[in-house]
Amino acid sequence: MSLQDAERLLLSLELFGMRFGLDRMRRLLTALGSPQERFGAVHVVGTNGKSSTVRMTAAILRRHGLRVGAYLSPHLVTFAERVRVDDADVSGPEFAAAVQRAAAAAAKVDRTAEPDDHVTQFELLTAAAFDLFARAEVDVVVVEAGLGGRFDATNVLKSDVSVLTNVGLEHTRWLGPTVTAIATEKLDVLEPDTTLIIGADLHPDALALAQQTAQDRHARLVVAPADPGAGMEILARGAFQRRNFTLAIEAARAYLTATGRPLDDTAVVAAAASTLVPGRFEVIDTAPDTVIDGAHNPGGLAALAEALPEFVDGRRLVACLAVLDDKDTSGMLNAILPLCDGVVITRAQSPRALPPATLASLCRQHGFTGPVEIVGEARAALQQARRMAGPDGVALATGSIYLIADLLRPAGAARSTL
Repeated sequence: MSLQDAERLLLSLELFGMRFGLDRMRRLLTALGSPQERFGAVHVVGTNGKSSTVRMTAAILRRHGLRVGAYLSPHLVTFAERVRVDDADVSGPEFAAAVQRAAAAAAKVDRTAEPDDHVTQFELLTAAAFDLFARAEVDVVVVEAGLGGRFDATNVLKSDVSVLTNVGLEHTRWLGPTVTAIATEKLDVLEPDTTLIIGADLHPDALALAQQTAQDRHARLVVAPADPGAGMEILARGAFQRRNFTLAIEAARAYLTATGRPLDDTAVVAAAASTLVPGRFEVIDTAPDTVIDGAHNPGGLAALAEALPEFVDGRRLVACLAVLDDKDTSGMLNAILPLCDGVVITRAQSPRALPPATLASLCRQHGFTGPVEIVGEARAALQQARRMAGPDGVALATGSIYLIADLLRPAGAARSTL
């Protein structure tokens, strides 16, 4: 099986949708030889900041001499980006072989399952990743939950440390209509007698529930500070990344402590200075400075908006925007439009993309008085934003991970679903 074959197989499973539950996943992993039992785990849940926190935690642990895996979602260009060993994506052949093994195990599970209860895309991908990590003989894997926590396929892990980055109102159809309901789903990953790391800016309702859940499960609760300290140079831009890095420090500290090792400050500094997060406040060009950021909900846009003024520094800012139709578009526009001098609306390659004309109309309804243009193709839209910003300005592409994927995917390449 080639990487292209593996991606085609995964894409074929997308047609069957998403179904929660852990029984299929447990049977799938049993068929694979229970690879998840062969490494330690740090489990990261939350609304925003999960991918960054995973990468940063893995970077710190690797600099302590551990062999570290990282499991991420979504990806930007290829599924193989989701599986990393020692700070590098796994190779296409390695990934394809893992998917092939997982598919063979899934066929065994599906043979005894009801027709509407077959292994899903995310379950197959997660099982393939765990199998790959076990074969790579990693010491620990830092794992990003897919959606929620309680019934997410990653919740088969017996994690030594759990991290709750933050909680916002997203995916309410599946996770519940309130912060408390969503936090309940996410906090279910916490194992008894382990450690829970939370952020300093956690919503009060989520904080209260985290405290109660930690108490009920006899877990140690650690509140990460809001900033790692003025002397800490972090390569990833933005105050939100500094907050994510404090979570990573405490997650790494907790895991190392649980395994009898001290935290080495030199290793932390090295990780901070060398860890970038693709698609998160990433500068991809100059003249004008061009930033891509996959913020796709009000919380993500608010964090981006907090970080932008220092970077923009009074220059003209033109945003290239695309949004999916199931997002809180109003909350997102409220966060980003006050900073913009102009907007170019486009459409990401997703069946859930909000029509550009609708998004342009919403910009006007939110009182935006600057120029609003519609350019249907993502790359052309970003180029128009760059022209409008001028060589001394800033162009920004944001609003959807799908938009960022469209911009980074090689021209003419087929979509690899997120």
